[in-house]
Amino acid sequence: MIEENARKFLSEISGGNCYGEKVTLVAATKTRTAEEINRAIAAGITDIGENKVQEFRDKFDFIHGGNRHFIGHLQTNKVKYLIGKTYLYHSIDRDELAAEIAKRSTAAGITSDILIQINIGCEESKGGYPLEAGFEVYTRLKQTEGLHVKGFMAMLPISNDEKYLAGLCKQMRALYEKAKAEDENVCYLSMGMSGDWKLCLENGSNMIRLGTAIFGERNYGASV
Repeated sequence: MIEENARKFLSEISGGNCYGEKVTLVAATKTRTAEEINRAIAAGITDIGENKVQEFRDKFDFIHGGNRHFIGHLQTNKVKYLIGKTYLYHSIDRDELAAEIAKRSTAAGITSDILIQINIGCEESKGGYPLEAGFEVYTRLKQTEGLHVKGFMAMLPISNDEKYLAGLCKQMRALYEKAKAEDENVCYLSMGMSGDWKLCLENGSNMIRLGTAIFGERNYGASV
């Protein structure tokens, strides 16, 4: 099933998004075993994303290939475990976290690629900068030693109003375009998960994060 699902979604996104841009599929691997992840990679998945630092560490040496993304909420005291091992940090949702990644990256002699998380739905339950602060945050962080800002990430609120959700996507795309016009490093708009990825691609996203759509329902009792 994993192999079939992976090939299916890779085929579906092969034509790109609404702008004809290449779409990057990040397989969300929360609770998945290394064996399951390796099956997805063998089927063509090139990017995998972990939500929890402990899982990222436990699985790291058992996964063969793939760009390793960190896509979950990140505590500053756990950044040290990810430095030099993470292809892209999706969830830079506050200055404190950006500063910690910058400090540890600089100390390690590397530059870390990051996405700025925007709380596009203004939801109290989610982290992220407000949309109106997005460009100012981008301008600041792109000048920070140890960081490369590669774009933005957002999670849409749960709603049956597709027009409303499409409007949120378009606001994110406008922010992305404004930053991209100034900086060729900006190349990712990460927006879209298993329940809303098609709508997001139709409205400007070029990176999606799919978990259950590839692996099936989560098994919270699984081990590495």
